[in-house]
This record gives sequence, structure tokens and C-alpha cells, in this order.
Amino acid sequence: MRVPLSWLREYVDLAPDATPDDVLAALVSVGFEEEDVFGFDLVGPIVVGQVLEFVEEPQSNGKTIRWCQVDVGPDQGGVRGIVCGAGNFFAGDKVVVTLPGAVLPGPFPIAARKTYGHVSDGMIASAKELGLGDEHNGILRLVELGLDAPVGADAIALLGLDDVAVDVNVTPDRGYALSIRGIAREYSHATGAAFRDPGLREWGELQQPAAGFDVAVRDDAPIRGRVGASEFVVRIVRGVDPTKPTPAWMVARLTLAGIRSLGILIDITNYVMIELGQPIHGYDLDRLRGGITVRRATPGEKLETLDGKVRTLDGEDLLITDESGPIGLAGVMGGGTTEMTDATRNVLIEAAVFDTVSIARTARRHKLPSEASRRFERGVDPLIPFVAARRVADLMVEYAGGSLDTAVGGALFADVDLKGIELPKGFVSRLIGVDYTSDEITGALEAIGADVEEPTAEGWFVFPPSWRPDLTDKWTLAEEVARLHGLDRVPSVLPTPPSGRGLTAAQRGRRRVANALAAAGYVETPSFPFTTEEQNHLHGSVSGEPVPSVKLANPLDGQAPFLRRSLVPGLLQVAHRNVSRGFTDLALFESGTVFLPAPGVVYGTDFVPPLAVRPDAATLAQLDASIPPQHRHVAILLTGSRVAKQPGTAAAPYGVSDALDAVRTIAAAAGTTIEVAQSSRAALHPGRTATLSVGSTPVGYVGELLPAVAEAADLPGRVVVAELDLDLVLTLSGVGVAAASLSGFPAATQDVSLVVPAETPAAAVRAALVDGAGALLESLRLVDDYRGQGLPEGAKSLTFALRFRADDRTLTAAEATDAKLAGVAAAQERLGATLRE
Repeated sequence: MRVPLSWLREYVDLAPDATPDDVLAALVSVGFEEEDVFGFDLVGPIVVGQVLEFVEEPQSNGKTIRWCQVDVGPDQGGVRGIVCGAGNFFAGDKVVVTLPGAVLPGPFPIAARKTYGHVSDGMIASAKELGLGDEHNGILRLVELGLDAPVGADAIALLGLDDVAVDVNVTPDRGYALSIRGIAREYSHATGAAFRDPGLREWGELQQPAAGFDVAVRDDAPIRGRVGASEFVVRIVRGVDPTKPTPAWMVARLTLAGIRSLGILIDITNYVMIELGQPIHGYDLDRLRGGITVRRATPGEKLETLDGKVRTLDGEDLLITDESGPIGLAGVMGGGTTEMTDATRNVLIEAAVFDTVSIARTARRHKLPSEASRRFERGVDPLIPFVAARRVADLMVEYAGGSLDTAVGGALFADVDLKGIELPKGFVSRLIGVDYTSDEITGALEAIGADVEEPTAEGWFVFPPSWRPDLTDKWTLAEEVARLHGLDRVPSVLPTPPSGRGLTAAQRGRRRVANALAAAGYVETPSFPFTTEEQNHLHGSVSGEPVPSVKLANPLDGQAPFLRRSLVPGLLQVAHRNVSRGFTDLALFESGTVFLPAPGVVYGTDFVPPLAVRPDAATLAQLDASIPPQHRHVAILLTGSRVAKQPGTAAAPYGVSDALDAVRTIAAAAGTTIEVAQSSRAALHPGRTATLSVGSTPVGYVGELLPAVAEAADLPGRVVVAELDLDLVLTLSGVGVAAASLSGFPAATQDVSLVVPAETPAAAVRAALVDGAGALLESLRLVDDYRGQGLPEGAKSLTFALRFRADDRTLTAAEATDAKLAGVAAAQERLGATLRE
């Protein structure tokens, strides 16, 4: 919300020397966030000049310039020669002259310069060049603005261009602050300065004829039981002249507030909207057909809005209609058929209160945010429409030459039910942690406009003001007390945690895994949990066949509306982004949630439990049932080189073995052992893919992406991935990592080579050796997989390095050999393995 300081001064006492920073500091103290400061960025001398005479001189390029003699006053050098290309002024006109040394927005410095055969000693300015508009409509003539001033007078002050605006961020719950009225009140709260409410006018002055113009609300499909329009006030002004100039001070204020000047009639409606926070719409009365009806749209009905677009309407859209059909999208934008133009002579003024939810949905549905919808969707003061409509009428009478019709008008007005809130004594101090006195509490609430009944033994009964729909309970009242008395009074006290609490075993396990991977050199890259259905099918299933996926009703990205079943698509996006920026050697990991819906189950619910009520077990179960199963996975992606090329050493690219090292790191951190068995998967290379298991339970996979899959992700070269169900791994590992005692006796090492059929998994051979060798076997590692000459066809030789150790003695070679042979015997019995000769 941009607030011109000259406008703010009309309704609250600002110190004469108050700077924009002072105003922002005061507003920050009552909970607003400062954004910026805006001005016209003009540096003088910029003065009033009078065109004495000019000579039109056609040029070879087809353009005609005017060589003007302009009087800028004795203090500025008297008469100056100025070249001007515009043709909309006359001899005797008073204009705005920017003299050498001036700087216009841009910045655009002004200097005497030779052009078209003359030395132009300054420039006659347009409204656009002064920052008063976006369109160049010729030279700014003071007579068109209804202004007059002596030659040589300061034009910056005359046009209000010495004003400045502060910009504050208004949160959605404080829509009343989207107005000069609201900001002035908040500045008064912050500083104690006197506040003059522009919304206070005598009812007798505002009252209008109850009949004469038909207004009706017919809402047959209210949203959540709320009728679309609760108030609709109509005033009529006749005999306006839409060609009259908008006063310069009004143009300057609207410009600083971020509103373009569009002519006196529209400018007045925008001015009152900014001033009071009540959106106003003006209709050309002579283009209306019959009375006005507020109703919902018929699905498929069409309306051409003021921006020239024809919009297909939804059944929830709230419309303003006459006998010809839709003439406006209520609370969002008017229609083109009844807009005010230069031919308008009679104006119908509309000030209404529309349902916040209905307006918000319509604005989003049509992607049509507006200053009006911004205010309506936050809630406007239901007691202000009569004031706003009369304020617009008064300004049109004063500046557009019209007259208020006191015989014809119309209004629908619902009783405003301001519900009281019970505020127990001591509640505010207990909640905020500050000992507020009773006078401080009641004083703060009365300052914001609330009515506070006499206290009882239990507390107070508070009626919030009509412009504060956000004050709904005792907690919001307590927040207001804390805000107005200063948030700096709230002590910084850390809560004392109860003893015996801490991270759960699962949380500790997840941290160990993440820390271990980071320590091993992998970079964690969290990503959004959104993907496409095709990626879920490819990476979220073994076969690549369609699998159930959860589709979001309101996705952040329409191209990725599904919740992920795998972490790999997110890692591929991260890798692509890095490779495109020149980072080609990547070791990435992510630990995050995947969503695995059960086939045939529909998730999501329209059930909303009641607020301020502790949900029971049945309610919690209903909410839990609406959420798909969520598992925490951990995934690895490797691409590029593990060892970069350097003198004497070739580059060593990442391979599946590196991904298996990462899997072993995860297993060690989780306190378990993960077995590897060759398998297949849709997105992975045949023969370079394996299933990962803890015992007999599969927990994930590892492998190299198919070249086509890597190419589709715009990744060059080899890409290796691994993904594990981390929750399942930690569950199967039991209590977690347990430190083993170290033996002080030396180890005995032996090797064994076993010949088995080629299709036999090495993990099965390893398991047989471990089971047969018994407790003396400390570790076992596969060191070679040989297939070729000297072996039977269809066979392979697996060589294992075994290490034996006893806790109480030094093993002999015979004891180690017996243990090894016991393992070989187990492998022979289970798998038909034979010792290689």
C-alpha cells in the first residue's frame, strides 16, 4: 500500500519535519513491514513559463517543430528560446518549463543544446516527462488543469510533485489498511497523533431515497451459505463533464499511490477507493437498461470486461446485470458496455459489499487481480458504502460540474451484526507474557475502535469495530493489545524442555545416514516433491507399467501435478541444472518423502474439522485416511568423473561400484548389512542393475540409467543411481548402530575360489560361506569374478578374501583352514559350488 504523505496529513497529525523513514518506523512499530519510498525524482529548476510566441518550422524529415519564445520570469533569465515538437499549445499558454540543470525521471538531465538549427535553452514538459502518466499527450497546459500561477513560480510545488509516498506491506488479514483511512489510524496508534476519521459523516447527510432505482440481489447458489452481496448502494450524479481536467494534486496523489490517471470520473472513483478502502464503480447511466440485479452467472455466459477481453463465466461468478445481461464482474472489473467515456453525462455510482470468498475465487479463476478485488477479498467496512458513494458524488459535483440527484437512488443494506467477544481477565497477560494493566488492555482495544463493556469479575465483553473482520476471538484481541503497546515489551524466554525427551530412534537413524553420506563427499540437494505421471511410472515401479499416483487439485506447476513415487526424478532435474551450468562431476543425494497410494483408493477429503475443538480419535483417523502412505527414501545420483583427469592419471568415471560404496555407507550408518543381487528394472541398464535387500526383504535398488533415459534428462554420459526405503532399512536394522569390541589378537587371512553356475548370485555364495565358517569369521569380501578359459561353459569363479579372528587367543593356520572349509562345505551343499583348482 503506497501512502502519499500529503494525503496522510489530511487525516492524522504528522510532524512538519517528519521524513518518510520516520513514518515507516512508526508503522513498523505496529506490525507493518516497510517496502520502499516513492517520489517523482525531479530536480529543479522546473518553473511556470508563458509562451509568448512561436514559429513553426517544417523539417526535412517531415516533422514540424516550433521555435518558441518562453518567458520564465526575471529570476530565471527572462525570455528563453526553446525548441518544441508538440503542437497542442498556443501563444499565451502557461506551461511547465524544465531549465538547464533540471533532472527529470529516468534520469534525464536537461541542458542547453543545439537542435534543428537553434540552441534550445530548456524544455517545455509533458505529463509523461514529469512522471505523471505513461502516455505522451502533448505539452502540459496549466489551463487544462484549472491552474494558474505567476511566471517563474515553482512548478514542482504547484503540481504536487514535491510529495513522497511510503510503501508498506499489508498482510491479508488486515485489509482495512489498504486505505489512507486505515494507515492514518495505525500511524495514530503508533505515535499518539490526533486522527480524523474520513469515514465519519452524519447519517442525515448520507441518507438517500429508498426508491427510484431498482436494485435486487438474487443469489440462488451462495458459497458456503454466504450470499454474494450483502449491501448495494446507488447514487446518481447528472450533468457531468468528463472532459474536465483532473486536479493536479489528485493526479499526483494517484500516481504516487500506483494508479494511472484515466480521466476525471474514473480518477475520482479510484481516489475514494484509496482514501476509504471501499472500491467504487461508475456506470454511464444512459447506457444502462432498467435496474440492477446482482446474481450468479449461468455457466458458459460471456462478458466483455473493461480490458477488452471476452470472458467465459463460471456458475460461481457473481455478476452485475441489467435487462441487457451482464454488465460487470462483481467486485473484480466492470463491463465494457456501460463504462464511462468522454460522452458520459449522467453517472450511476455503485458502492457495495461482496462476499470475500466469492470475489477471491472469481479473481483467481479469471486470472484478473484488480485493486477492487484485492480489497473485497480481504473484507471491506460494511458501514462505509454510504459514505464512499456520497464522497464520490461530492467530488464529481465539485470537479466534474455535475449535480447530485436527490430524488432518485437505491440501496440494499443488511444489518451489520457485530458479535461480542468475551475477554477473561488475566488472559492477555498469560498469553503474551507481559503484565498489562486493565487500563492498558481497555485503552488499546478502544484505540482500535472497539467498544469495551464495563468489566465484570470475569473480564470484559468486547465488540470489534466494523472494519476489523479479523478480530474474531480472545486470541486476536490479545494480539492487538501486544501490538499497540509494543512487541518489544514481549520478553524473550526460551521454554524449558521436559527431561527425557529427544530425537526418536528413527530420527537419529536418518541423521546418521545423512551425515555419513555428506562426510563421504555427497552433496544433499532437496527438491520439490512434484513430478509427472510418466516419471512416476518410469522410476516408481519395477516394470515401468502404470502405477497409482496422487494428483494435486491445485498444483504449483501445471506440468508437474503429481506427487512423486521416487526421488530419482528430482535428482535428475538437479543434475541437469548443474550440468547446464558447467558442473559435470556430481555426487548427489536426497533424503525425502515419497507418496505410494494404494490401488483403487481415492485420497483427499472435503471434511474440515471444527476449529477450537480438540479432534477425537475418529476425526484423526478420518483425516489420516485421506492422506496417502508416505515413506522416507534416500537416493544417490552419480555422473561424471570420480577422479578428474590429471597429469599421469586418466579420468575415472563413476560406475555402479561407486553407487554400491554409497549403499554400504548407508548400511553402516543404519547399523545393518545390505545384500546385493542382480535384477532388472525398467529405467536401468540390463546387467548393471541390482536389488538391495536386508536379509530376505528388498529395500531398494542400484544401477546405471539406460542411455535413452539419461538422454531424455539432458545428461551426457553415464548416470548411476541408487534408491532405498530408509524407513524400512532402519526398521529392519533394529535399535541401530552398536559399537563392537576390538580383539587384541592377530587375524588370520585366507582366500577361497569357488566355481558356481554363472546365474548364481554372489550374495548367495557369500551367505553360505558366512553361515558355514561360524563365529571365527570376522569379515568376508568378494575380490574377483572370473569367467573364461579354464572353466566349464556357463560357470564362473568367485574369489573371496576371508579374515578370521578369535577374542581369546591367536588362531592357528589349521583353525582358520577348518573354518574356511566348513564354509566351502556349506556352499557345496546349498549351491553345488566346487573349489577351483
